[in-house]
Amino acid sequence: MAIPYPSLSRPMNAVNDNDKLVDPPKACPICGKPALVRFKPFCSKRCADIDLNRWLKGAYAIPVVENEGDEDEPPRD
Repeated sequence: MAIPYPSLSRPMNAVNDNDKLVDPPKACPICGKPALVRFKPFCSKRCADIDLNRWLKGAYAIPVVENEGDEDEPPRD
């Protein structure tokens, strides 16, 4: 007796929800193409990896303003 494969239980032409465009439509922040649900907010794994690489290299940074006089003052209660 043959055991049916679970992957064959769905139609071959079924569309995966992850391949749909984001609703409402938004552009990929890296390349400007329409974003996909699977890689939201990006259009592909490539663009997601480019963004991750930018974070890891320190290309994205939150600016900090340091006051030079704060080092000499005692902490406030």
